[in-house]
Amino acid sequence: MNFKGIHEKTLVLIKPDAIQRGLLGDIMTRFEKKGLKVVGLKMMRLDEAVLREHYAHIAEKPFFPGISKFMQSSPVVAICLEGLEVVNAVRLITGITKSREAEAGSIRGDFAMSVACNVIHASDSVENAKKEVERFFTDKEIHEYLKSEYEFVYVQDEREQ
Repeated sequence: MNFKGIHEKTLVLIKPDAIQRGLLGDIMTRFEKKGLKVVGLKMMRLDEAVLREHYAHIAEKPFFPGISKFMQSSPVVAICLEGLEVVNAVRLITGITKSREAEAGSIRGDFAMSVACNVIHASDSVENAKKEVERFFTDKEIHEYLKSEYEFVYVQDEREQ
């Protein structure tokens, strides 16, 4: 079985509101049922330095302290997913940031109502996914393994891209 084309990775963070509401299993199931491969998974607490780096684009905004406090209010679960065009696939499953406008069937559309308390973070580009995976996982925490299910998730041409 040749799966050489399926190595794009992305980061998902299950946020404190999802952890507190017991949504971890429901969210993980969405990705697994889609056929995505979990190659990294860990629960962790985020510190100010990681949050400033992760949210560098808004770190100087007046609302950042509230985001930082929220993201440190509980552990988060970091997930590294792998698959063909996984960044785009995960973004579709996740739904738009303004949760109350997210499509029904998406994670945010089904489980959230807020912009900030939107249960999940997902990398927004292949470039950012690479940086974010490296920020939250060491090489030793990413597990490469044969997922025989791929034979039934992707056709041969997709597996060999």
